[in-house]
Amino acid sequence: MNPGLTSSEAAEKLKQSGFNEIKREKKRSLWILIWAQFKSPLVVILIIACGISLFLGEGMQATAIFAILFLNAFIGFFQEYRAENAIEALKGITAPRARVLRDGKQIVVFAREIVSEDLLMLEAGDIIAADAKIIESSNLQVNEAVLTGESFPVAKAVSDIIYMGTAVTTGTALAQVSQTGMKTELGKIAHLLSSAQEQATPLQIQLAQVGKSLLLMCLSVIAVIAVIGFFQGLSGIDILLFSVSLAVAVVPEGLPAIVTVALALGVQRMSARNALIRKLPSVETLGSVTVICTDKTGTLTTGEMRVRELFAKDHVELLRVAASCCDAELNEDGLSGTGDSTEVAILLAAYERGFRKENIEIKNPRISTVPFDSKRRLMSVYRADKTSYIKGALENLIPLCQTFAMNQDEFLKSAEEMAERGLRVLAIATGTTAEEKNLTLIGLIGINDPPRSEAVLAIREARVAGITPIMITGDNPKTAGAIARELGLVTENESLDDRVHARATPEQKLMLVRSWKEKGAIVAMTGDGVNDAPALREAHIGIAMGKSGTEVTRQAADMILADDNFATIISAIKEGRGIFTNIRKAVCYLLVGNFAEVLIVMGAIILGLPPPLLAAHLLWINLVTDALPALTLVADPVSADVMKEKPRATTEKIIGLPEWKSIVITGSVEALVMLVLYWYLMQGQEVVKARSFVFTAVVFSQMLRSFGARSMTQIFWKVGALSNLWLIGVVVATGCIQLSLHFFLLSQKIFSLSPLTIRDFIFLIPFSFISLSVVEFSKIIKPYFNRV
Repeated sequence: MNPGLTSSEAAEKLKQSGFNEIKREKKRSLWILIWAQFKSPLVVILIIACGISLFLGEGMQATAIFAILFLNAFIGFFQEYRAENAIEALKGITAPRARVLRDGKQIVVFAREIVSEDLLMLEAGDIIAADAKIIESSNLQVNEAVLTGESFPVAKAVSDIIYMGTAVTTGTALAQVSQTGMKTELGKIAHLLSSAQEQATPLQIQLAQVGKSLLLMCLSVIAVIAVIGFFQGLSGIDILLFSVSLAVAVVPEGLPAIVTVALALGVQRMSARNALIRKLPSVETLGSVTVICTDKTGTLTTGEMRVRELFAKDHVELLRVAASCCDAELNEDGLSGTGDSTEVAILLAAYERGFRKENIEIKNPRISTVPFDSKRRLMSVYRADKTSYIKGALENLIPLCQTFAMNQDEFLKSAEEMAERGLRVLAIATGTTAEEKNLTLIGLIGINDPPRSEAVLAIREARVAGITPIMITGDNPKTAGAIARELGLVTENESLDDRVHARATPEQKLMLVRSWKEKGAIVAMTGDGVNDAPALREAHIGIAMGKSGTEVTRQAADMILADDNFATIISAIKEGRGIFTNIRKAVCYLLVGNFAEVLIVMGAIILGLPPPLLAAHLLWINLVTDALPALTLVADPVSADVMKEKPRATTEKIIGLPEWKSIVITGSVEALVMLVLYWYLMQGQEVVKARSFVFTAVVFSQMLRSFGARSMTQIFWKVGALSNLWLIGVVVATGCIQLSLHFFLLSQKIFSLSPLTIRDFIFLIPFSFISLSVVEFSKIIKPYFNRV
């Protein structure tokens, strides 16, 4: 027997090759993650405004702006920090210790100290510590689910390769280590995982573009104000005050929080449908998905082997004989079992026909067993009735048969047809001695992992929604193709090669995702094994399995399916589409208000009037009376028809030309009316009184406009007021709070307000409906303009 390496040889090899471990690529430092949160154009504007406020001694204003900056930075930092830990989970897969032969003795060493040419001694329950070639084996089966995602044990024979991180389920083996550390298959996957690129989501890209537009607008407006102020003889301090007011007016301070709340609501809704979101931006990205690359086992199928077809003269007898040749056991409920999945499927089918294995064992005890091995591909059991019961591969069993219950050609034809339909074919025979000879072939059993019934409907819905489903599996092409056709994944006019990828390696999965991305697709990728992790990281949306998935895939994923169900992905996409629509409504609502505020302040300067709205007023409007209604807009229910639309293009802007037209027209009309009101009041009122009127008129106008913001096309009372009670409650509550500001001395002092009488409030009512009227009137006349 090979004595293995000597201790000195092992030490020298360890010195040369290094430890047998998965190495972590260098992480981004905490400071880099923190710094990344302050690169947004909107954040830059607020930092400048905060600095100017401190310079001018406006401590409360500066504190409010700083609080906004801190909250937004914390949210962004927390999300990115969580995303940094995907590769760490790979270390938890590898074995902590291993049994090896060194100096002719069995010893236990730390797995990280294993070197190439070490001899591993393996038995059931062991985690394999390195890639190795089998030298000796006995009935060895290995669960490679951690690598391939396929949960069924794989039979291994001498000269086969076994892989780090996989588990021995049955049998024993002696194997010589061929690769260690980052050179193993697991190590290669870790390298792929670190090389896979994460990218900004469509929403993040769109919001960044909006931010740049607002920054440009802010700088342009401030430049104009500086020029006007210079010619009007304003002091530098006055120009700075106007600049701060405009900076605060331009920036929708509540936008980051509103987007976060919208995504958090999506997380909550999706989690109720068994989709657990790890990264908030993924909620919206789901709505953009155009291609879903999905695993077969457990996602499109049930993940449990079942008997699908029987071929024999007597089906009941066939199942009785097959059940007599099984080592697996059924659970008491008769609905599941433990042991080999193929045998469990046979026992479940037999149980449905009235046979329980326990009764067979009592009535007809087992005398001897010849276990299955990968060379014979057979298993036989000899029982007390002096009959042997055999099951295995048809091509291995036929040469041992002397008689056939049916014509031999019929058996061969049936087996071929079953294989074409993607079934795993087991031949069943009996004999009169304990030896495997002179047997009688009595029938065939077709077994596979059947499609989920809900997956068929989900694929149909995905197609209607313009989404292309792609199957990627480690299974053989025939089985994959048969399941694909049964699911409706492939139609008669489509090529199987375009929709089904069988026997895919980790590198091929990664390349497939990159190929679709290069074509402009937004790709979602599902997976459960470690081999899926790089592709999950590369995809726009990585989706891990909650039941069967490994910790590595969960760490690399954006979303986890608690029920491993393809239909759950489609439900999540529906929510994602609705969330984008709701965020667009909220952003439009906020920008109309911001645009109006900028015009009001600029208009006053051009007219030579004092600022009608101070920075404190603008912060209050943007953070309270604008942001709170916007928060309720993102809670609007998802439209029932959202999955009848095609996915939006990646180039589609969150604020497109139609939205900008609405923003400019509505904001301009509101600003014009408010400036007229301010000019009129300044003729006979003190500036504080006039500001108080304009401040409250703007607040009421924008709050009432939120009802019209729920739809770009439908009149607000047709949308269904009761479908969003939060909006009604927020408008009433913030309206009451706004009124109260005029009655308390402290709030009057903070906001530089004067008291208003009931008569004053009645006077403001018509002005409060200006924005809502413009929005609703544009909806009425828009269809007529579209016909022209």
